[in-house]
Amino acid sequence: MTHPDFEELLAVLDLNRVDDNLFIGSHPSKNPVRTFGGQMVAQAFVAGGRTLEHKLAPSALNAHFIAGGDPEKDLEFHVGRLRDERRVDVIQDGNLLTTVMISYMNAGRGLEHSVPAPEVPHPDTLPKIDELLRGYEKTVPLFVEALRPIEWRYTNDPSWVMRDKGGKLDHNRVWLKTEGVMPDDPVLHGAALVYSSDTTVLDSIITTHGLSWGFDRIFAVTMNHSVWFHRPIKFDEWVLYSTTSPVAAESRGLGTGHFFDASGRLLATVVQEGIVK
Repeated sequence: MTHPDFEELLAVLDLNRVDDNLFIGSHPSKNPVRTFGGQMVAQAFVAGGRTLEHKLAPSALNAHFIAGGDPEKDLEFHVGRLRDERRVDVIQDGNLLTTVMISYMNAGRGLEHSVPAPEVPHPDTLPKIDELLRGYEKTVPLFVEALRPIEWRYTNDPSWVMRDKGGKLDHNRVWLKTEGVMPDDPVLHGAALVYSSDTTVLDSIITTHGLSWGFDRIFAVTMNHSVWFHRPIKFDEWVLYSTTSPVAAESRGLGTGHFFDASGRLLATVVQEGIVK
C-alpha cells in the first residue's frame, strides 16, 4: 500500500498547466506556517522541466527566497525561457516569493572524480524516523506533524536526541528514499531530490553548537539554495544525504551537502545559506 503522504507529494508536483509558460501548484494537507521552501523549489523545478523542447539533463539550480508563502493559497509558476536555462518566478497574490534559475545541458564524456561517500551503517539496520521522534512529541511537534513522503533513516542521532544527551555533532547523515515507487520520469526523481535537499542541510549549523530545534530558541530562515546535479537520480532507491556547515558568522550560516547513491557515487551537491541565530 502506498503511503498517503507520498501520494500527496506526487499530487503537488503534478502542476496544472495554464499555458506554455504558466503553471499552478497546490499545497499538501500538512504544512508549516509558511510554504515549505523545498516544496516551492521542487515545483519550480518541475515547471522548468515541463517546458523543455529537448530532453536535457539538469545541471544546476539556484533559488533565492524573497518572501514566505501562504499554504492556504495556490502558487503560480511563471517560466522564462533563456536558451538552455529556465527562470521560474513563484508568485502568490501578485507578490514574488522565490526566483529559481535552472540550467540544463547534454551529458558527455570527460574527467571524472568525486569525494568519497562516508562510511555509514546500511539503512536497513537503522531505525525509522517515527522511532526517533517517540518521546519527543512535545519537543518537536512540527516534525511529528509534518508531511513525510520521504523515508528517513538517520545514521547519527538527530538534533533533538543529540541535544537530550548533551552532545555536539559537526555533521548529519541520513538515508532517504520516497515512500513509494516513483513514476519513470527523471523530472520527478530530480524534484524529489530537490524537495528533500531542503530538509536537514542547516541542521549541522546548530548541532555544531550542541543545539536543537525544539529545545533551544532558534530563529532560522533560508535565504538561498543551490543544487548541482552530477549524475542521473533514482530517488525511490536509498540515497545518503551527508551535510556539514563550513561557517556561521554575522547571523548567517552556510550548510553544504552531498547526495550519494548506495554504491557511493556522488549524485548531487547542495549549498544553502540561512539566517540562523
